[in-house]
Amino acid sequence: IWGQLVEAIDEYQILARHLQKEAQAQHNNSEFTEEQKKTIGKIATCLELRSAALQSTQSQEEFKLEDLKKLEPILKNILTYNKEFPFDVQPVPLRRILAPGEEEHLEFEEDEEEGGAGAGSPDSFPARVPGTLLPRLPSEPGMTLLTIRIEKIGLKDAGQCIDPYITVSVKDLNGIDLTPVQDTPVASRKEDTYVNFNVDIELQKHIEKLTKGAAIFFEFKHYKPKKRFTSTKCFAFMEMDEIKPGPIVIELYKKPTDFKRKKLQLLTKKPLYLHLHQTLHKE
Repeated sequence: IWGQLVEAIDEYQILARHLQKEAQAQHNNSEFTEEQKKTIGKIATCLELRSAALQSTQSQEEFKLEDLKKLEPILKNILTYNKEFPFDVQPVPLRRILAPGEEEHLEFEEDEEEGGAGAGSPDSFPARVPGTLLPRLPSEPGMTLLTIRIEKIGLKDAGQCIDPYITVSVKDLNGIDLTPVQDTPVASRKEDTYVNFNVDIELQKHIEKLTKGAAIFFEFKHYKPKKRFTSTKCFAFMEMDEIKPGPIVIELYKKPTDFKRKKLQLLTKKPLYLHLHQTLHKE
């Protein structure tokens, strides 16, 4: 496949998905060692980064074609490759790199209490271990980077949430990803009406390079043992004019996540919010 790979977003996403499936295959069903599967997963991440770079409207590409070409000999010699991976990336969960159009085939889940209106991401996904945070980008003169600390989220049933985590994404007005999607690790602790995270998210694009109308989304997810999958409980978002240093609290909305921000319904009338703290870094 690699030799015939054209510089096309769909091709990258499909190949990334095949590699990710192999990387997540059970030990009995795979011819690869755990270390080899980790390398395959990292190659899938690089393919996704290149796909995101191609979708970017900026001329400066974050992950270049020549970077991708460095991975060809690694994949070809995966059974004997034993050097350090050339890029500082981590394998991403399978559902992050679905081929175009496949999202609609995922199962949607609706609870009477949690049901909402809007169009966006599928509500339920296979259970997996979250935690795909990326390091801060290199600084550039005159450019601003943003670190968002997710402190806590207020929920009336916070103590009942199993393995809760938050998926962070940056979308344009059409709901298209502008940066790689990141998942926090599972929450550090739960108390009364709060789930505490205290984790830093490094935005994977300089603020000045984000398109007009972009927004940063936070999807709160938790595991449902009866249905054996991870479900989105609610979401929040922050628009560009809200990016400023210091603390901020933002409202929670009912699922499904509406990345286009057209049909928003508050999760509750109670004063429950997502608590964040922003730090701007400028050279």
